[in-house]
Amino acid sequence: MEESVYRVTELVGVSSQSWDQAARNAVETAAKTVRELRVAEIVRSDLTIENGQVKNFRVRLSISFKYEASE
Repeated sequence: MEESVYRVTELVGVSSQSWDQAARNAVETAAKTVRELRVAEIVRSDLTIENGQVKNFRVRLSISFKYEASE
């Protein structure tokens, strides 16, 4: 089995529609600049409220990606 190293970092995704969409937004945005994304885990979810109404859904994701070996 090949040895590998992964980095884990946190992201916050935001959506006015749902927690699912907030998570999707975070992953899809990260995927534009980070290769080899492997796993995303929702660590925390919350929402913002304005004038008694839900304004935004937010999720904090712990996301991992593989380090590439330099040759």
